[in-house]
Amino acid sequence: MSEIEPLAVSPDKILRKPENFPCPSRRFGGRRVVSMGGKCACNELERSFTVSTSAPQSRKIVVTGASGFIGEQLVPRLRDAGCEMLLVGRDSAALQSRFPSLACCTYDELPARAQGFGTLVHLAVLNNNAEASPEEFDRVNVGLLSEVLLQARAANIGRFVNVTTFHAISENGTPYAQSKRKALDIVNASSGIAVTNLFLPAVFGDAYAGRLSLISRLPGFLRGTALTFVMAMAPTVHVDRIASFLASDNKGPDRDVFLANPQEENIVFRLGKGIIDLLFVVGILGLFWWLLLIVWAMIPFDSPGRGIFAQPRIGEDGKPFTVYKFRTMKSGTRQAGTHEMTAASVTRMGAFLRMTKLDELSQVFNVVRGDLSLVGPRPCLPVQTQLIKEREKRNVFSVRPGITGLAQINSVDMSDPVKLARWDARYIAQRSLPSEFKIAFVTFLGRGHGDKVAS
Repeated sequence: MSEIEPLAVSPDKILRKPENFPCPSRRFGGRRVVSMGGKCACNELERSFTVSTSAPQSRKIVVTGASGFIGEQLVPRLRDAGCEMLLVGRDSAALQSRFPSLACCTYDELPARAQGFGTLVHLAVLNNNAEASPEEFDRVNVGLLSEVLLQARAANIGRFVNVTTFHAISENGTPYAQSKRKALDIVNASSGIAVTNLFLPAVFGDAYAGRLSLISRLPGFLRGTALTFVMAMAPTVHVDRIASFLASDNKGPDRDVFLANPQEENIVFRLGKGIIDLLFVVGILGLFWWLLLIVWAMIPFDSPGRGIFAQPRIGEDGKPFTVYKFRTMKSGTRQAGTHEMTAASVTRMGAFLRMTKLDELSQVFNVVRGDLSLVGPRPCLPVQTQLIKEREKRNVFSVRPGITGLAQINSVDMSDPVKLARWDARYIAQRSLPSEFKIAFVTFLGRGHGDKVAS
């Protein structure tokens, strides 16, 4: 049994001095590794490259699983960022030989040696590529985590960072995914210590592991192109981004944090998403233009007023734009979120349009204008200040809003701003071309609903 798959290169090859720390945008052909606030992660690390013998408690970090694939690449980056570290493993002597300049200890020694440290990053895991029984996955991914969590509390460590996986929140039924879900339940039920669940997709850095390892077998001139394509088809994260998050004092407003490389920097993703939007526009305007005309003409017969109304919404980068929707409420209804309205405000025709989601089709003109995408976070009204504030905290306005999204197909509406903003942040981190197609497809099949009116 092993922890995370070993790194394919020796540790001394990834130990770098601060002045040799390359910007990820140069390393990945112009793609930035963006931090929680939307800034280049390498800038945050470069600003913190002042190694001190007396690091603040937030930068005194205990790391388990440092000998694994992620740990071997992450530890040198945290060290270069000025973090004081204590590495914990079953064989402290082996850890010491890998990282001779850093303090190491066994799990039994952790409570005594970790006094005064502010954060414990739990990387130790039996990974999804291991050939093991469900019991073995539970023993490491659940049992060991429980033990380390108790030891962290005994050492008076302030924050426990549970490094977990996107598989834990998917429908994946493997023993690995199930064990990570059990671990989440234990961490979330804990008390006496602050918890951050750090959800990661496939990780790469100076080397590749798992399915990404196929890229290392390609000729050098093809690797960049292949990586760009793979990143568009599935979320990924570079180790630099993880290091930037862990070295930062700001761990975000939520217990659950989703880290991934930004798809806005991926040309394949941008082209693919543009094609999805184009197919939607051509399909609606080319095949169903007659339906738009019928709906527009029928609305005034049911309720006096225009068939289409214009309404201000908040779009990408927090900039306002005008959305065009089929009118489903009585003329003169005040500008507010749908969840603040009563059923009496909705017309009979409007109730039918909402039930069938036909009221959303007129927003095809916003897609043509570039205000909206087919899939993305639903745009809110300028008066929904609480939702705007929560979305700003989570950098949701960094992407173009959409007609439908992950929150909508999971029946999460704007009545709970914090919950919706969390789902929006999760959507941004998990985006890929297959997920965009899936959200659009299940929306077409009728899954989820728009905002409900108040009872």
